[in-house]
Amino acid sequence: MADVQGTPREVRKAAIASLFGSALEWYDFFLYGTAAALVFNSLFFPTFDPLVGTIAAFGTNAVGFLARPLGGIVFGHFGDRIGRKSMLVTTLVIMGVATCLIGLLPTYATIGAWAPVLLVALRIVQGIAVGGEWGGGVLIVSEHAPSHRRGFYSAWSQTGVGLGFVLSASAYALAQEVTTKESFLAWGWRIPFVVGILLTAVGLLIRLRIMETPAFRATESESESGSGSGAGSGAKKSAPPLLDVIRTHPKSILIAFGARVAETGASYLFLTFSLSYAAEVGVGKGVVLAALVVGMLFESFAMPMFGALSDRIGRRPVYIGGAIAVIVWAYPFFAMFDSRNPVLVFVAIFVALVIGHGSMIGTQPAFFTELFASRVAYSGLALGHELASMIVGGFSPIIATALLAWAGASWPIALFMIGMGAVTVFAVAAAPETNPVVRKGLKDRKGPEREPEEPEEPEEAEVRSRTV
Repeated sequence: MADVQGTPREVRKAAIASLFGSALEWYDFFLYGTAAALVFNSLFFPTFDPLVGTIAAFGTNAVGFLARPLGGIVFGHFGDRIGRKSMLVTTLVIMGVATCLIGLLPTYATIGAWAPVLLVALRIVQGIAVGGEWGGGVLIVSEHAPSHRRGFYSAWSQTGVGLGFVLSASAYALAQEVTTKESFLAWGWRIPFVVGILLTAVGLLIRLRIMETPAFRATESESESGSGSGAGSGAKKSAPPLLDVIRTHPKSILIAFGARVAETGASYLFLTFSLSYAAEVGVGKGVVLAALVVGMLFESFAMPMFGALSDRIGRRPVYIGGAIAVIVWAYPFFAMFDSRNPVLVFVAIFVALVIGHGSMIGTQPAFFTELFASRVAYSGLALGHELASMIVGGFSPIIATALLAWAGASWPIALFMIGMGAVTVFAVAAAPETNPVVRKGLKDRKGPEREPEEPEEPEEAEVRSRTV
């Protein structure tokens, strides 16, 4: 496709819009995970044993992850067909309404079994919305940004994810601080959910002001003129984007899935399971919430730094470095929790988030965008990203809780984390270097006297030719 990018002003507007929009949408999604760890077991599953109730609450949390691929497929299809911007507006509205309704739900004590049923239904709606959000939020920035700074600019979309967690955890910490334990269980937990509708309105105003991406507009023009070849050809666009991306980019989908295993699986152990594990070992949940807020705040602004680093040295080394950090830190993370020392708990969470998770998620937007041709980028990103979210992210807290119940100790959970890190190292090592500047430098350094490179697979040739 043509080498297109936005003006500097458009790039900045897209980055700001993606940051704030993602922050507000993920605020809504993370609220549920925090509530599942803190209150849903007693309010919606009171007839279960406390540990079983926690597993049930995490199970409803996982339902949202099961719905995410559906949202990715649906919104990815229309995002590749009619544009990124309209899908981002739609997903934000859906998410805001569903979150507000969760805050208004009656509990088990009021309507019995209908309470968890309605809770699950609304979590499914949340999952569909966030499944369609991520790919569009990434593309609205990465398809505006110049190729040599794509890592830096597109990482701001992930900063929004981090800030969304900070907002949600802070809202819960504040609600707990200003209410008694009884008042918090009665009505205080609802406040962060209901307030979400106001934040949604703010995000909507911001997203309505951004332009469609230059790459999508170029693809549309090529398709309408019938003169494009490759990524923008009308012949190729006649196939549904989902089928098109599966046919032309199967390796990229598998790479994206594998790259997400450690990033999403470990992150939900850090962000969600750690709250319930803290209660098991006698660490105050307030300590863990504070550590998570501080850690995610620092990580949010470390993400663009890791993105910028991937602009200089490549996507693969930065991403693999984060996965290795997760492997190395697995046992120390739980050992520091077991010490019950608040300082060590802070260190455990800070290193896990800022170094391990931050380097992967900060590199991910540019890396994944460059794996796919623009005509199917929304569908490709959504499919690889959300399948991993469904299979690994949603179930990792459940698996960890079950392992804890079985062993009564953290060592099998640490092994589980190490296994996820190993999968990601293997997947990213099997990927081509997608940074076009770094790839060109590597090719130039080989020199004309060297043996010619092996012929590229069609998919890798598209990655090389795709610049935005």
